[in-house]
Amino acid sequence: MSPQDSPHSDPRPQAGAGADVEPTPINRYLRHLAAERRLSPHTVANYRRDLETLVQFTEGRPLDALASTDLRRAIVGLRAQGLAATSVARHLSSWRGFYTYACRRLGFTANPCVGLRPPKAPKQLPQPLSPDACAQLLDTRGADPDAPALHARDRAMFELLYSSGLRLAELAGLDLADVDLASGEAQVTGKGRKTRVVPVGRQALAALQAWLPLRAALARDTPALFVSQRGARLGPRSVQLRLERWAQQAGLTQHVHPHLLRHAFATHVLQSSGDLRAVQDMLGHASISTTQVYTHLDWQHLAKIYDQAHPRARRKS
Repeated sequence: MSPQDSPHSDPRPQAGAGADVEPTPINRYLRHLAAERRLSPHTVANYRRDLETLVQFTEGRPLDALASTDLRRAIVGLRAQGLAATSVARHLSSWRGFYTYACRRLGFTANPCVGLRPPKAPKQLPQPLSPDACAQLLDTRGADPDAPALHARDRAMFELLYSSGLRLAELAGLDLADVDLASGEAQVTGKGRKTRVVPVGRQALAALQAWLPLRAALARDTPALFVSQRGARLGPRSVQLRLERWAQQAGLTQHVHPHLLRHAFATHVLQSSGDLRAVQDMLGHASISTTQVYTHLDWQHLAKIYDQAHPRARRKS
């Protein structure tokens, strides 16, 4: 005769007499994730481990009898084991999902996750390319130096990303009519379908002027500014892959992606001008608090210069 289900047992039905045993709340939840939400076996296994951890920390007490204080102790226990804040947050998310389901479908009368917040993870600041690295990237011969149209298109895209701080989707969504070479401006459609006008730098304008005649020979019934060899609008993933190839060709060891050029734009403009509000407008941030992350980056730059230059900051060798 099969043993009764435990929180550690397989959520799938068992053959034989054990199939008649009432599954535990955890197993019912795991079956719900697999059968109704159609989550992958890997994801379901992660939920299982997180819930088993809760059972271990609460010494196998019934899950419908746990209170918020029990879950707080479990969180403290996870932190004491050295788990990162992000891992603890994942555990709490798994527990919250289980209790939400249990209150709706299993008759649990209280949700001990209500009011619990995960520990704050340290904010990861973006690591932009240095001005020298940007120049090294943009001055390279590119991924296809023997394909003039692709080379001109890629240079125009990457110059524009760095010149105007565009998001990847904003760049891919640009139409020919959105760029005014005479005024040196581009109209960009950002998040929430909000439009803004951004300046286009001298190098980006020159790159666009080199690309446009070649684009005319490729484009097929599309208003897109940047098109593929087949004449269709170039998608975001293609832009990412092209930039990765350019970075490799340029000999950069840092992983380069389109958003990194946006970070570089914001950081370098802020370091030069100190005008946070102008950077906010050019980036299209709804709140200046989003832009303020670049003030931290700027401080890192200043602190490095200080450590290198100030007589009282230099370490003795």
